[in-house]
Amino acid sequence: MFAGMVSALGRVESLPRSFQGELVVTHPSGWGKLGLGDSVAVNGCCLTVVRWDQDRVALEVMPETYRRTNLGLLEPGSAVNLEAPLALGDPVGGHLVSGHVDAVGEVVGLDPEENALWLNLRVPPPVGRYCVPQGSIAVDGCSLTLVTVTDRGRDGSELRISLIPHTVKTTAAAGYRPGSVVNLEVDQLARLVERLIRPQLGAARPGAGA
Repeated sequence: MFAGMVSALGRVESLPRSFQGELVVTHPSGWGKLGLGDSVAVNGCCLTVVRWDQDRVALEVMPETYRRTNLGLLEPGSAVNLEAPLALGDPVGGHLVSGHVDAVGEVVGLDPEENALWLNLRVPPPVGRYCVPQGSIAVDGCSLTLVTVTDRGRDGSELRISLIPHTVKTTAAAGYRPGSVVNLEVDQLARLVERLIRPQLGAARPGAGA
């Protein structure tokens, strides 16, 4: 598990195109205290360490990961958010994040306001249904607070998120542009609540169980 608190900004050194190689990411020297088989969140995607040293880590990526995430769009030099997994007893500064990307979204606008930056995202319906104002969402693995959620029917939803300067400076958000593709993970608690109450909702419908 992760907390959505990006602890380092990495850079893609190399990445596989035929799935015979590894995704190699450079990071600040000594970051993460990693070992073989450990998990690392790369843009919010939980990956497994197969090689590492003081300033780089190699991770395995399979085709399904590329299909579900923005990792396949990366190029050498691309900035990526990094987070090491939580240890038992660690503070959860953001919200609980599994590192299992639900879908990708698209940046549709960036609007500065004083010291803040408004991030406008278009997300698909399976993600939008779990989004509520003042709720949480992981965007490229970064725990962020939703300000407004506007449903667009079959076109999904549009989310507005206000970013503080620290977030812009220390995460991949500094490189966002209209059209940028981002990884999304919804709040696990929202999904759990839906799962728990779904049978009751079905039983409450007229004619249910007839």
